Amino acid sequence: MKGAEGLELAILTIVINSRYRVDTPTVRLRPWIGSSVKTRTLSLTALLGASALALTACSGTGSASDAATDGPVQIVASTDVYGDLAASVGGDLVEVTSIIDSPDKDPHEYEATARDQLAVSGAALVIENGGGYDPFIETMLDASDSDASVITATVAAGLEDEHDHEHEGESADDTADDTDAAHEHAEFNEHVWYDLAAVRDVVTVIGDQLSTIDPGHTSTYTANVATLNAQLDALVEREASLASTLGGRSIAITEPVPLYMTDALGLVNATPEAFSEAVEEGTDVPATTLQDTLALFTGGRVDALVYNEQTESAQTDALLDAADAAGIPAVGVTETLPDDAGGYVGWMTANLDAIEGALSS
Repeated sequence: MKGAEGLELAILTIVINSRYRVDTPTVRLRPWIGSSVKTRTLSLTALLGASALALTACSGTGSASDAATDGPVQIVASTDVYGDLAASVGGDLVEVTSIIDSPDKDPHEYEATARDQLAVSGAALVIENGGGYDPFIETMLDASDSDASVITATVAAGLEDEHDHEHEGESADDTADDTDAAHEHAEFNEHVWYDLAAVRDVVTVIGDQLSTIDPGHTSTYTANVATLNAQLDALVEREASLASTLGGRSIAITEPVPLYMTDALGLVNATPEAFSEAVEEGTDVPATTLQDTLALFTGGRVDALVYNEQTESAQTDALLDAADAAGIPAVGVTETLPDDAGGYVGWMTANLDAIEGALSS
């Protein structure tokens, strides 16, 4: 068994390191969500087929769908945010692997390992964010002969349609229409997990898919979805209540991570768009844009700074220093679950607490 796993990991490492997507055309046949994923790439099929035969010969393991009925449903999530939601819905009936499980891993730049690929190949359900946030999931799905169901959060929440998601990463140089579509997509805020109402939809879809994969435990999944969505309903109601008192207050941000939440609270983002775009893309903020942003604090034109703790640069440090010097409170948010979060609901509760506290002081 260990020898076969080692062989498969070695072959998958070759596949990933070969950067196959540049040299080999891929025919995409996978639906957004359903019972099968049928992507094929000729050179990869041979490699992955050989590794699968080696593993099967030694261990007798079956397909991902077989594993779903023989033990816990195997779920792979792009980040621990979706991993936590899946674990809350599935409980002891699922086993979740989160690829991004540390603040040290950047989903935008993450390169999958052979062990990640092996997890995806054996999953019955894969959950990704979409919106260009976690492209490594699509890369691994394209490299595997997986029959996993795939949930794309941006699509499940209705924030992005299936057509847009399927064309992420494709060239937009062919026509003016494609260029316009690419520009519109670039402005899309992919940080969907800060949209509490949208997350309710994602949770519901997770429950539906688990019930399809493992129908014998539908009642458990349905009950767990109801429990989790009731907690999310309470948070959405709290947002509405806070909006009645905090709405109209101005804030500055370092990048658009928290904007779904701050928009729901009725807060006005006064940050120049060019500042947030540069920070998110890892490029230098233009000098005039930086001065305009710093003037928000020296001029007392914002009531709080909401910043991404996981992205630090000289420019973001300058904003923190300016806020501190002006006596303007700063609220840190993250893209992944903090160690002491107490799960997704606890994490979002803490974020609301922090924003309310900052704007009430």
